Amino acid sequence: MRREVLRYLVEAPLLWLGITLLAALVFVADTVTNLEIAFAVLYVAVILISVRSGRPRAVMAVGLTCAVLTIVSYCLTRHGDSQSGMVNGAISLLAIGATTYLAIRIETTEARARQAQSELARMSRIMTMGELSTSIAHEVSQPITAIVANGNAALRWLSAVPPDQEEARHALDRIVKDAGRAGEVIGRVRSLVARTSPSRDSIDMAETIAEALALVRGEIRENHILLRTELANDLPSVTGDRVQLQQVILNFVINAIEAMAGIDAEKRELLVSAAADGRKITVSVRDTGTGVPPAASDRMFEAFFTTKPTGMGMGLAISRSIVEAHGGTIYTAPNFPHGAVFGFILPSDIGARG
Repeated sequence: MRREVLRYLVEAPLLWLGITLLAALVFVADTVTNLEIAFAVLYVAVILISVRSGRPRAVMAVGLTCAVLTIVSYCLTRHGDSQSGMVNGAISLLAIGATTYLAIRIETTEARARQAQSELARMSRIMTMGELSTSIAHEVSQPITAIVANGNAALRWLSAVPPDQEEARHALDRIVKDAGRAGEVIGRVRSLVARTSPSRDSIDMAETIAEALALVRGEIRENHILLRTELANDLPSVTGDRVQLQQVILNFVINAIEAMAGIDAEKRELLVSAAADGRKITVSVRDTGTGVPPAASDRMFEAFFTTKPTGMGMGLAISRSIVEAHGGTIYTAPNFPHGAVFGFILPSDIGARG
């Protein structure tokens, strides 16, 4: 229990400092005023603020603390009619108990909804990995093939008379690098399909985009698409879940690849860009495919709506929920002279601090 309390304090120190100060002010005011004044009802505000912690147990602890403070304050107050004070105290305790109960119920329901959304997003990532299985296999097979070739080369150099240790060392260095490449691809796939709770970390969007594109590099080559990136050098960080944001980028890129499947190979271009505008970061994916029908542009992010013959209509809807959960907005627009643009705008850490 003590460790859990310490974890709450570390995660949101300003929140708990504010709760503590507000509860102390209510306690002092309730103690120095007459018993006829039901000042303890203001503990309801303290409980409602504690809901921001997202921890039902923490809300319960705050509610119990407020109830105890109400009783202690009643015992310490020397002014006013005791009978009226007892009635007011009972009303305050009832308000505190009811608010605590409702707050815990609401937070528990929201936690279950967040968990369900997280599982749905994870299933969407697994489906995405299924679509990219050929590309991922290609990205892994390349370094593995190179490892085998360099391993054989190292054996030949070592079995030579006399052994060429320098060439063998170079071959072994290449093996280590290729093994690292394969490990990176496997690590990215594992992180995307892992069952983990959404995190709130400081994210480098340039690295996040580069990691997502690394998973679809084989698919892009397979479809003879010219890939260009325009990532600003001075991008500020954003706070959120790196895996979820990569899921959004992957969804945009896969949709773009599919949209360009029916046009001539020499016209297939994909531009992934990221730019900062003061307090916000804009990430966009532009393709030269068939574009979005005007009648469908307003519904592209609705659940179960799709323009694909075999689509489920969940990828963009999940992407929208992820972006909105990060405090951003998602959008689509036509790309000129042809194609479509899908992107999202997120508040940067600079904007959040401002």
